[in-house]
Amino acid sequence: MMLDLVSRWWDKRGLTDPQYAFLFDGKPPADEYVSVDCETTGLDCKTAEILSIGAVKIRGNTIVTSESFYVLVKPEGDVQAESIRIHGLRPKDVSDGVPISEALHQLLHFIGNRTLVGYYLEFDVSMINKFLKPMLNIRLPNQQIDVSNVYWQQEAKKLGENHYIDLRLDHISEQLGLPPSPRHNALGDAIHVAQMFLCVRNRK
Repeated sequence: MMLDLVSRWWDKRGLTDPQYAFLFDGKPPADEYVSVDCETTGLDCKTAEILSIGAVKIRGNTIVTSESFYVLVKPEGDVQAESIRIHGLRPKDVSDGVPISEALHQLLHFIGNRTLVGYYLEFDVSMINKFLKPMLNIRLPNQQIDVSNVYWQQEAKKLGENHYIDLRLDHISEQLGLPPSPRHNALGDAIHVAQMFLCVRNRK
């Protein structure tokens, strides 16, 4: 906890644009979260670019679909055929997308200082930080909850930590009684993960 506070203080101190100071303001709203997902040109954070970002707010046990966020991002490099087969975003689909700096500007104002929720969230946050760091000299300061980690902890408590636990998204969804995810649309994925989050949080 102390390390997190020091990290937040250090990042806020390095913030180069004061209009984003709201990211560090106080505690996040009680029982309010944002589920976030990114579609990218690949899975190597060092070389991949963001193609789209989807997010949706969660208040209490309600997914507020009327307060959702989706943006297409125009990449600087080419969109490879292999990644198109995964997310379905063709070069012409993102040709009218916004620059990544504008996409992040919109995203930051949408999420505010709320806690972020995601499935293997570390990758999405790493991708955002890759572009946020040179833009504002900060990393996302938001608290983060990874649904796959919460599910693993619950299963490990029941089965033992040495027991194999399947963390594939479709498997977790099935175990939680959810229909298969309409995957590879960033907003659709964000909404599905929000459903998973509520299920694991209220799981007995």
